[in-house]
Amino acid sequence: MHYSTTASFDKEFKKFPKNVRQAFYKQIGFLLHDIRHPSLRAKKYSETDDVWQARVNDNMRFYFQIEGGTYVLLNIKKHAD
Repeated sequence: MHYSTTASFDKEFKKFPKNVRQAFYKQIGFLLHDIRHPSLRAKKYSETDDVWQARVNDNMRFYFQIEGGTYVLLNIKKHAD
């Protein structure tokens, strides 16, 4: 599997501090290896839009779609409690 990003993902990603970006890169490595990795807690976020959600850390999530062999990263944002 591979991943690509959207312009909206890139725009939001740049806003986060270095430690969040580093945590994201660690998590995307897990995603590319196994979507069921326990620290990701990946789950379907929207059935109708076929959007998935995965964890960066306790309060950050990223959202993606699966298109063939590619994870298309849509957004990254702070998780509402």
